[in-house]
Amino acid sequence: MNLSFNKNEDALKLLISELQHRQTVVENGGGDKKLQKQRDAGKMTARERISYLVDQNKPCLEMGAFAGDGMYEEYGGCPGGGVVIVLAYVKGTQCIVVANDATVKAGAWFPITGKKNLRAQQIALDNHTPIIYLVDSAGVFLPLQDEIFPDREHFGRIFRNNAVMSSLGIPQISAIMGSCVAGGAYLPIMSDESIIVKGTGSIFLAGSYLVKAAIGEDIDNETLGGADTHSDISGVTDYKAEDDAEALTMIKGLVDKMGTFPKAGFDRKESIAPMRPVEEVYGHVPFDGKPFDSMRIIECLVDDGSWQAYKETYGKTIITGYARIDGWSVGIVANNRKMSKNAKGEMQFGGVIYSDSADKAARFVANCNQKRIPLVFLQDVTGFMVGSKSEHAGIIKDGAKMVNTVANSVVPKFTVIVGNSFGAGNYAMNGTAYDPRLMLAWPNAKLAVMGGTQAAKVLLQIEASRLKGSGKELSEKELKELKQSIEDRYERQMSPYYAASRLWVDAVIDPAKTREWLSYGLEMANNNPEMKRYNPGVIQT
Repeated sequence: MNLSFNKNEDALKLLISELQHRQTVVENGGGDKKLQKQRDAGKMTARERISYLVDQNKPCLEMGAFAGDGMYEEYGGCPGGGVVIVLAYVKGTQCIVVANDATVKAGAWFPITGKKNLRAQQIALDNHTPIIYLVDSAGVFLPLQDEIFPDREHFGRIFRNNAVMSSLGIPQISAIMGSCVAGGAYLPIMSDESIIVKGTGSIFLAGSYLVKAAIGEDIDNETLGGADTHSDISGVTDYKAEDDAEALTMIKGLVDKMGTFPKAGFDRKESIAPMRPVEEVYGHVPFDGKPFDSMRIIECLVDDGSWQAYKETYGKTIITGYARIDGWSVGIVANNRKMSKNAKGEMQFGGVIYSDSADKAARFVANCNQKRIPLVFLQDVTGFMVGSKSEHAGIIKDGAKMVNTVANSVVPKFTVIVGNSFGAGNYAMNGTAYDPRLMLAWPNAKLAVMGGTQAAKVLLQIEASRLKGSGKELSEKELKELKQSIEDRYERQMSPYYAASRLWVDAVIDPAKTREWLSYGLEMANNNPEMKRYNPGVIQT
């Protein structure tokens, strides 16, 4: 019996239990009463629609499940950002399904709703993935209209993306299954094909009340913009369905008849199970933050016998190497949390990026671009090494080299935060700002500009100085209480759910499902054959 392994396993399984509980809460949307109201109106719920549409025997991966978590409480909250988005197969074709959840504020668009939709469209653009919109929304949430209406990454960007995807030949299909009003009416009609459900679906720029107020015309919503109107008179929609099930069956038929598209040609061979069972990963991540050999994690992810280390004995705080994940060829860049010594006998802290490890990683990323090999980053990084020795050795120059190669990398990149993600280490290891195709986090992940202990000390000094400047001297007890409140706030902000609520990560996932997520992402990335020429620009050497 390995007591340490068992303790790690128990700690991570508790976090997974919390993850599952949070997911259950999100899946309940606006609550049981509103879910039943949806059904009573003859409509499926958002998740029922998705379940009916997607292939049951294949992966269905939900992204952005915790969007809006803990936000907009003054308005009653916005579970899941009011929209459900999954990466799944429809008739054997990888698709993105975007379904408004009408049980959450009638499907109204909060700022986070817009951000979540834009992320789905970006994934579609990056990977040339067909996207299916299941529309059921009351439009923009008016109390927050200023935060969603006018800016570059606000609501209007969605229609711009509709147009761009159309120009690139990325299929878009929409089903109008409830309200579709005002500017939101453009989304389904800018899709390649649109379906409207009779009796429940409606689409118009202005509803009957606004029409009456604006031009004095008396008209009901069904006559104004119902299924018969837009299918038989205006020609706005392409198909008319009697109910949700028929509309979804039509979508399946449309997807089933799509042609095939060119592939990127990333290498894939027969899948081989990892050297270690994927569930064994639970026991390899110390619950107490102690150093450990990150190769144990890699051995749970990659196909057995496929690992080939690159510069194994140089820059040991970053592991680089070629491998296969579910048969797909990948290059792996992983922070190593193990304490090590360099060739000079100098001790190096695990999880820290030193000059030699930054140099190694930069060269490896360049190699993968040269050979069209997708990259997988496993983040457990506390930052770059500081101090006079590192500065004199040119840590900024070597760090810049790594950031440069990652930023200019043209092959698909995937990032998994398996532990810490602090400071500039987040950037160098392909954080959200560096366009990963998927950005994933384990439930033990922590994201912040620096570790909690260091940050709390700095913030305490700042706050104490501010109070002293205003004439207030703090007692020892008050200082202790202030320090505790700062630490508690900072810990909340480091949580993976805090990051997920703001879509800094696409999903918080069970570590044992990492391989499944990466395999799906790699298959998705292979559907986009377009790749720019790799040009890293000016690199400090």
